[in-house]
Amino acid sequence: MTTFPDLKIFISNAIEIYSLHVDCKVTSRYAHTVITSRVVNRANESKEALFEVELPKSAFITNFSMTIDGETYPGIIKEKKSAQDQYDAAVSRGQSAGLVKSTGRKLEQFRVSVSVAAAAKVNFELTYEELLKRKLGKYELLIKVKPKQLVKHFQIDTHIFEPQGISALETESTFITNELNNALTKVQNETKAHISFKPTIDQQRKTPGLDDTLLDGDFLIRYDVKRSETAGDIQIVNGYFVHYFAPSQMPAFPKNVVFVIDTSGSMGGKKIRQTKEAMKKILEDLNPEDYFSLVLFSGTVRLWTSSLLQATEENVERAKRHVETISAGGTTDINGALQKAIHSLDKDTTAELLPDQSISMIILLTDGQPTTGEIQRNIREANEGKYFLYCLGFGFDVSYTFLEKMALENGGVARRIYEDSDAALQLQGFYQEVAMPILKEIEMKYPDNAVLEVTQNNFKLLFDGSEIVVAGKLSVTLNNLHSPLAFQHASELTLKEEANIREKEQVFQHQKYIFGNFIERLWAYLTIQQLLEKSASADGEQRENLEAQVLNISLKFGFVTPLTSMVVTKPDAQEVANKPTEAGKSEQIAPISN
Repeated sequence: MTTFPDLKIFISNAIEIYSLHVDCKVTSRYAHTVITSRVVNRANESKEALFEVELPKSAFITNFSMTIDGETYPGIIKEKKSAQDQYDAAVSRGQSAGLVKSTGRKLEQFRVSVSVAAAAKVNFELTYEELLKRKLGKYELLIKVKPKQLVKHFQIDTHIFEPQGISALETESTFITNELNNALTKVQNETKAHISFKPTIDQQRKTPGLDDTLLDGDFLIRYDVKRSETAGDIQIVNGYFVHYFAPSQMPAFPKNVVFVIDTSGSMGGKKIRQTKEAMKKILEDLNPEDYFSLVLFSGTVRLWTSSLLQATEENVERAKRHVETISAGGTTDINGALQKAIHSLDKDTTAELLPDQSISMIILLTDGQPTTGEIQRNIREANEGKYFLYCLGFGFDVSYTFLEKMALENGGVARRIYEDSDAALQLQGFYQEVAMPILKEIEMKYPDNAVLEVTQNNFKLLFDGSEIVVAGKLSVTLNNLHSPLAFQHASELTLKEEANIREKEQVFQHQKYIFGNFIERLWAYLTIQQLLEKSASADGEQRENLEAQVLNISLKFGFVTPLTSMVVTKPDAQEVANKPTEAGKSEQIAPISN
């Protein structure tokens, strides 16, 4: 399930938080979150106030400010290189307390501290935005609630507006008691929902007479939207459009899956136990129409069977027994293992042993480092775009950059598997996302003279429970926008969607749930994400051009991305906030003295 704004809020207990408000507006999947915290120093001397928020890795910070005794200190977004000299100078002085760092599989942490004079007040405000990505049929809002003290005015407000209609809405929490449940209200109609959580101090109190708090855990909201049997839904605001497409009740293509499992020495112990546990569950989840095989590798490569087998109950049980015998030891031959998987699919395809209209994929799980830079080219040339390659990197010793580039070059994606107690569930969760391919070779078409700067509109695969999103700019004044949509299932099909522009624009008039030109910002967000993905598999001048486009759009729309930084000015220093990337260790963002 998709995570959208994910928050953890904490300010030092030495400072009293008298107001903490999380305001999230979700308009047609695009989430705009503002966190406002007001604190006061009740002591007779200066104290340090620490403001921390955990937000999704996929979100872009757009604004931060501190107001101290009536004077506002804003954050300024600029080209990353222009802040690098300040950053390097601070690091050389041994100052390395960062503003932003990765804190887990989904989150990154923003933190800033400031000295507060006796009896003085400080107002912190952080804003970030994200396009929600549908996974397994749901959008999910996960809010990490952890103020570590009782807060006089604590409130979480989430407003959702979906013109297509809201088909499902639910809330869940790890900390809400019967008493706290009375502070939760949920109001929903056809297209809007408002979820409010506003506990009093007495409701927050864990133990009568003490100042400990119940507010410590996860607060979740999950929802989905209604869909008609058409070519999706087009929405338009101020000359920009977004087109959503997620067909329902489509039968899945049969799959041909080769699981390529690293059994080298570094996979020993807990990793191999979790891998075996996950693989047995994944094998059970194969559809009877699917075909599968296993490639195990360390310094040597072992193919379980000479051909892929149909996922009958008997063959699945055979495979599970084989998985149980896996042990770890030796080095890591990623190249040989993937070559063997490609050859196996080639052989069975040529011999017509695999189902017609089936989807072939390779799922690699490894914790190793590549032994040579030639591997990516070898696999790209051997595969020739025939099979989708999904690369799962176990832990932080793996070269994620290497896996990501190799996956993207072969039509797949990379994902990091974290070495936690639920690693087996992470592996199963990824498989569930790719287990049901329902469409292939999808093309979203628009009149050539009607649109400009359209985001990616060709897609190799669509999985059940996910969603295609295309955005762009209307280039001329039109009454209607026509969008033929072509794809393959059992045969080539074409659907058509026609949107009356005036009617579509009226949907978003005078709605309190709307924030500015949100579809234009959605377009910018989506464009940046897709350009960053392209740059991950590009080299040289091509990569430089892609990064230049990312930089220009980031600066124009005020997003903190891997190509920009936010310089935060404080009374006694400046700090630079850079966006961490999954490929590397979290970037340290250093304070810079004035």
